[in-house]
Amino acid sequence: MKSDLRIIFMGTPEFAVSSLAILLQNNYNIVAVITAPDKPAGRGKQMSESAIKKYALANQIPVLQPERLKDPNFIEQLKALRADLQIVVAFRMLPEIVWNMPPLGTINLHGSLLPQYRGAAPINWAIINGEKETGVSTFFLQQAIDTGNIIYQSKIPIDAEDNAGTIHDKLMELGAELVLKTVKSIENKTITEIPQSEIGTEKIAPKIFKEDCEIDWNNDAEKIQNKIRGLSPFPTAFTKLNGQNLKIFKAQIATDLPSLKPGEFKIEKTILVGTKTHPLELLEIQLEGKKRMMVKDFLLGYREK
Repeated sequence: MKSDLRIIFMGTPEFAVSSLAILLQNNYNIVAVITAPDKPAGRGKQMSESAIKKYALANQIPVLQPERLKDPNFIEQLKALRADLQIVVAFRMLPEIVWNMPPLGTINLHGSLLPQYRGAAPINWAIINGEKETGVSTFFLQQAIDTGNIIYQSKIPIDAEDNAGTIHDKLMELGAELVLKTVKSIENKTITEIPQSEIGTEKIAPKIFKEDCEIDWNNDAEKIQNKIRGLSPFPTAFTKLNGQNLKIFKAQIATDLPSLKPGEFKIEKTILVGTKTHPLELLEIQLEGKKRMMVKDFLLGYREK
């Protein structure tokens, strides 16, 4: 039986697709999807559609792609849709005229245990900072970003082998289940809200820039390894090797090997780099202009200069 709720879904990347899919699978009425405008991508600069747009069109859902969220024409289109509820998953910041429009409000799914890791890169920073668990939160949007009252949260451990990519995929599925649970509670009027101030202390997760990705080998091995994991597979930690950028996707701490000076490379049967404490053994890398590969394969074609 199809729900009477009229829902507008807002999202852009792959992370949002699972949440939209689970709502459709449970017969919720998605009256429109709002996503980013198409943009040129790749070497040929062909126009590329967002993951959520592709999914929406494949399921015959109307798609709106406003350049500006305060555009009067877009606001009129939103009003005409008469949505009861809006759901935001991995989208941009909304103006109040948009998030305050539906009578049941606008809910957001965030990839952290709020108030920890408010901001653009919660998954990356949780791993970079050595957290042992993370999760997802649903909350009602309000003026200040990522500060609304919490509706539900779900937790998962961050295992030693996890990186930003594996945690992204785990939270994508966990988040979809939480979105469904939240919408059901709103529909059944069984929802409760908890102010974030009652849950914990704020931590921030700002956008990551290229300069944030360069490795400082004067740090200890564990901190550097966490940075590599937290930036893998994207945007990727890097260092310099013979004047070229070397991206590092995976490394392990070599506690049983002699120490090296911070930043000192030792290239033999493997690649070791010195840190403040133990050396790091590089496992998966990509040298500038080359393909991503395992170090053992890389060394077959590389001669130390």
